[in-house]
Amino acid sequence: MVAAMGGLLFGYDIGISGGVTSMESFLKKFFPSVLEKQKDEAAHESEYCKFDSQLLTLFTSSLYFAALVVSFFAAAVPRTFGRKPSMFIGGLVFLIGSILNGVAMNVGLLIIGRLLLGVGVGFANQSVPVYLSEMAPAKIRGALNIGFQMAVTIGILAAGLINYGTAKIEGGWGWRLSLALAAIPAIMMVIGAVLLPDTPNSMIERGHTAVAKRMLQRVRDTQDVDDEFQDLVDASEAAKKVEHPWRNILEKRYRPQLVLCTLIPFFQQLTGINVIMFYAPVLFKTLGFGDDASLMSAVITGLVNVLATVVSIFSVDKFGRRVLLLEGGAQMIISQVAVGIMVALKFGVNGEGTLSKTDANLLVFLICVYVAAFAWSWGPLGWLVPSEICPLEIRSAGQAINVSVNMLFTFFIAQTFLSLLCHMKFGLFFFFAVFVITMTVFIHLFLPETKNVPMEEMNRVC
Repeated sequence: MVAAMGGLLFGYDIGISGGVTSMESFLKKFFPSVLEKQKDEAAHESEYCKFDSQLLTLFTSSLYFAALVVSFFAAAVPRTFGRKPSMFIGGLVFLIGSILNGVAMNVGLLIIGRLLLGVGVGFANQSVPVYLSEMAPAKIRGALNIGFQMAVTIGILAAGLINYGTAKIEGGWGWRLSLALAAIPAIMMVIGAVLLPDTPNSMIERGHTAVAKRMLQRVRDTQDVDDEFQDLVDASEAAKKVEHPWRNILEKRYRPQLVLCTLIPFFQQLTGINVIMFYAPVLFKTLGFGDDASLMSAVITGLVNVLATVVSIFSVDKFGRRVLLLEGGAQMIISQVAVGIMVALKFGVNGEGTLSKTDANLLVFLICVYVAAFAWSWGPLGWLVPSEICPLEIRSAGQAINVSVNMLFTFFIAQTFLSLLCHMKFGLFFFFAVFVITMTVFIHLFLPETKNVPMEEMNRVC
């Protein structure tokens, strides 16, 4: 639970940015041109375009660009110094970024704060999923690893609730509180990283064999760990013979791991989930919800996200990874197409239609069906599968690829969504549905089942 709190950093930021960018006081302070464009009906060709601003999207996407860049450098820290220092650095830098965002007086300082948050997310996402996979026994590794995604969803929900409350603060400074409260999960991460033990895998990797065996006995709650410990030692010895993990992961024998570590995060982002998570208040506001209604709708989807992730925790080690990914993909396809059709019928090409209360409730319900499907499939498993399929000798490189591809396309979606919504209109939902169809077929054809397979034996199934 302590290690998984690293997901709070990622989740809180995902949830907080969309709510803040929908607050009039925040736009007035940093993006007055966007606020003027919203109020001037002649300034945009349709309702779909009233938030379209590259500078505004840079506020959200700059974090993910920083996380993308730092993920390559962050890969060396867990391998050389252990998993704990990487988590500590991530929490500390994220703390500094949250303070800068809370006191920012201009766009420049705001973006610098966002970049520091991105550095923190890059380090946390690099180390936490691997830490959880290495500490967990094989039979419950899926459930414990999903603790990371669970923390992400709790962070998103907490951010939605905080935004709903701070938007009501008189004086228009509530957005500062929303941004500054990111310091709380950062402090939790820093303290947790100090208190946690390192993983037996990491200790063996750095030559602390005796300490590693005692730690394995402690976390397994038994003295009888000889077989598992020998597997870890053998894997470490093989890994030490590999001087260049980045070069080795390109070898033919590791081709399945390379493909999965690249395509799984790619498809995870092109489900379109971050359209909902980043910009839920903005999206609901664009679709005709009022200020309070848009923020509350974001809270509702955040709550569904948390509850559905709990479903995944209890089912991933029982039913396996493939079943959840295939079922989740089918459910997302149906709900995305239904949302696209409904928006097309109710808003048309220029977005000039209106929603009745029944229509609004149905739209929120369909989006919740989509969020639930993602939350018990591609959300947690997009982090779990890449973190568990790589043998130790390429694990740091594989996780770096996973994080960097994830951040690259998170950046792409965050930076282009408002423009895509403006130009593609309701077709945007069909655009993402095509990718969900593609990735569901990919999983059916190529993903092996990794349930109950020890990480040191993963090569035999990949």
